[in-house]
Amino acid sequence: MRSVELFGGAGGLALGSELAGFHPEVFVEWDRWACDTVRQNRANDYPLVRDWQVHEGDVRAYDWTSIKGEIDLVTGGPPCQPFSMGGKARAADDARDMFPAAVEVIRSLRPKSFLIENVKGLTRSTFANYYQLILLRLQFPEVVARAGETWLDHLHRLQAEATSTHTSELRYNVVPTVVNAADYGVPQHRHRVFMVGFRSDLDAEFQFPAATHSREALMHSMWVTGEYWDKHKVSSRKRPEAPSVRAMSHEAPLTKPWRTVRDALAGLPTPTERGSTRFLNHFQQPGARSYPGHTGSPIDAPAKTLKAGDHGVPGGENMLRDTDGSVRYFSIRESARLQTFPDRYELHGSWSEAMRQLGNAVPVRLAQQVAGSVAEHLAIAELRANIARRTTTARSIA
Repeated sequence: MRSVELFGGAGGLALGSELAGFHPEVFVEWDRWACDTVRQNRANDYPLVRDWQVHEGDVRAYDWTSIKGEIDLVTGGPPCQPFSMGGKARAADDARDMFPAAVEVIRSLRPKSFLIENVKGLTRSTFANYYQLILLRLQFPEVVARAGETWLDHLHRLQAEATSTHTSELRYNVVPTVVNAADYGVPQHRHRVFMVGFRSDLDAEFQFPAATHSREALMHSMWVTGEYWDKHKVSSRKRPEAPSVRAMSHEAPLTKPWRTVRDALAGLPTPTERGSTRFLNHFQQPGARSYPGHTGSPIDAPAKTLKAGDHGVPGGENMLRDTDGSVRYFSIRESARLQTFPDRYELHGSWSEAMRQLGNAVPVRLAQQVAGSVAEHLAIAELRANIARRTTTARSIA
């Protein structure tokens, strides 16, 4: 299946989509360091990126008419700074807001589907009207803003379009969902909003994939069966204090346990200053310290959200807190594991630069599950269309 990747970053969303069966016709990213990461892995003949065509530049400057034929999926995570908790929350007034550019690509390519990801902050009440504008623009990409029109006036026109019987020719059924990556097997708490859309001429009834992992299952594995501690060979004296078992169900949950930092780092040696000859990007970064509000990620829980900004690099949240209370920075490879990047995928640049790329990335495992669900619904829609065509043909013959 053919796809297009916008605002590709270090490649998390594109890698997950590739694993789900989509192949990007073009990978567009403006940041040189992130492009160098993809180019370096392509030079290393990493199989998932071997044939990617990397375009370093602005999404708005790319000639989208050069892409011929039907595109199955457009993916991308527009820059999140206009909506993130750590940003200035300027939304439409922020020059980094690339949602209009993403909608324009969708309008131009008319893909069967799209998968757009962003920070949970986009759904805050502060941005309620603008979030509604984004969803309606994705639903009706041909209802473009007029010259001199404010975004609020554009919103009102789109709302009228949504209630009109004379809807635009190009229309998408959009399903927005806020998820925690930990609920999908990512060893990290990472809350994100996904906006998935299918072209309205396709018979696709999309539902976001159900969660596969849970805290309840982790607690059961730790304190009811003890399987978690046995798996990691953690003696009883090195375990934290157990919660009240009476408040815990002894019936095994249907989901799998949340994956923890300890799970993610299994098999990795403790990073040293010299680094590892066996694992890429695995070296010690000195200087970690704990301070109020930045205490690191406990080893026996999913990590806190990896950050890309001033509070993450080199701030206190991108570090491990061990059972004895000691803290140290995650190595690049450890952080890549928390984002479920493959061990053979190399991050380009210094520690702070690589951590910035990882802090902005979509977890590969989460991307694969969402893109895989999109692929499944596209296949079902195509099957239904084929059945309908055969039925029509049979009736015409009769």
